[in-house]
Amino acid sequence: MLRIHLTGEDLARIRIAEGPDPMWETMLSSHRFRDRRAQHVYGPWRLTARRRIHALPGTLRTLVPPTGYFPDFLNPLAAQEGWGSAVEALRATPRRRLAADIALLAAGQPSLPRWVRLLADGEREAVEQLVADLERYRRAALDAAVWQRVRADVDADRAVRVRHLLAGGAHGLLAGLRPVLRWNPPVLESDYPVRRELRPGGRGLLLVPSYFCGRQPVTYADKELTPVVVYPVEHAAPPRPSPSALGRLLGGTRARVLGCIEYGTTTGELARRAGVSPASASQHARVLRDAGLVRSVRRGSEVLHTLTPLGADLLT
Repeated sequence: MLRIHLTGEDLARIRIAEGPDPMWETMLSSHRFRDRRAQHVYGPWRLTARRRIHALPGTLRTLVPPTGYFPDFLNPLAAQEGWGSAVEALRATPRRRLAADIALLAAGQPSLPRWVRLLADGEREAVEQLVADLERYRRAALDAAVWQRVRADVDADRAVRVRHLLAGGAHGLLAGLRPVLRWNPPVLESDYPVRRELRPGGRGLLLVPSYFCGRQPVTYADKELTPVVVYPVEHAAPPRPSPSALGRLLGGTRARVLGCIEYGTTTGELARRAGVSPASASQHARVLRDAGLVRSVRRGSEVLHTLTPLGADLLT
């Protein structure tokens, strides 16, 4: 069980990641690469990734075991600024952090290769080998097409969270995280492989929606690090653009509808913003969705529409 005890100051400092975290997605995708979970979501990606690289690099396979702990230093907070910042932060990891995290990893594994000890000592060659393997794996398994899909699902989840925050404040945001995370004020809790009690103590909490996260959320092992919870997003059926659907996009009304969806909107809101009837708004949204430009998720009695990366690119 994971239990996060939040104070009033923590609630005031809750944040939602602005987009997918490239390091967390890379690490968690290595789990999906090896398991058989959620074939309807990850199956096609898994087949393509395995065809391209056959097996995980030894560094990644060793440092990120199929279950259990993997080092906190592999997910620097700087990754929120992009892959380049993440890699530089990884290269700059202090030796004491490398040693402490790898000691914790070693406690759960009977034996580790010699290079892991070199990495724990901060040997530059070992660090650079890790970086090179991570970049090679990411290029093969998380290319631009895959990342577009990751962004679409994470952006859609973020739009839902922002609406919960606007409607109900921090309490509404946290309550909306069910069933993965349960908000029983003042404790946010979830099923977890080990018992963890996290007390941010006024530092707030960063919520990171993740495409490759499994059924349970993930957080840092070191309680002194910035409090972070990575949780799985809901996956929609992948869009299947077709030439005929794209052809139907032409026209001023539909272009206006696309623009009205830019920051996320329900069907009713879309009708009002675009100046069309609810039935017309629903039809336009369906055509845009069929063309792969919009993602629609039902939330209770409402359907929330958000742009896919392709839709956002077309709009701009």
